[in-house]
Amino acid sequence: ALPVEDRFLNSKSQMVDQIAMMLGGRVAEEIAVGDITTGASNDIERATKIAKQMVTRFGMSEKLGPQTFGEANHEIFLGRDFSANADYSPEIAFEIDKEIRRLIDEGFDKAHAILSDRRDQLDLMAEVLIERETVDKEELEALLENRWDEFLVGEEARKAAAAASGDGSADDVDVEEAPGDGDAADVPPAGSPGV
Repeated sequence: ALPVEDRFLNSKSQMVDQIAMMLGGRVAEEIAVGDITTGASNDIERATKIAKQMVTRFGMSEKLGPQTFGEANHEIFLGRDFSANADYSPEIAFEIDKEIRRLIDEGFDKAHAILSDRRDQLDLMAEVLIERETVDKEELEALLENRWDEFLVGEEARKAAAAASGDGSADDVDVEEAPGDGDAADVPPAGSPGV
């Protein structure tokens, strides 16, 4: 195992993968719906920030080389954000912008290729989310591992077993809520009046 301090280092390929992951929602909208919404705005902002850091802070641009651009302003008070003071020419700023765009495009294209290749999974996941509104870890794993039909068979078997054991009817079994999601305070003690 890596030492603790090494676990926080990210490689360039990991960061491009993060950008692709963050752009996945926007790509999924374009593929599945043919339109886009404002729902992915935070992910787009985060992806852009990573791309900018790759170019200006981490020297991960083949075109601009291993150097940093902008002197960090560490005065984070009175509403001031962490920003950079431009210590480079407008021509370099233009190249920085082009490199950031290239990294975003690379992540977008990667997300598009993955989701296009797995369009059936994307459509199934959308259908399940429309039906159930949320999915728990087991449901998500079944969807991602192409085991959804098998999962549904097991789910029906669990419902039937619960109904047969006299613990309640199959309608009383809530399969959407993961075990442990409920709070003991939500259930009144036996014999107490309902709230």
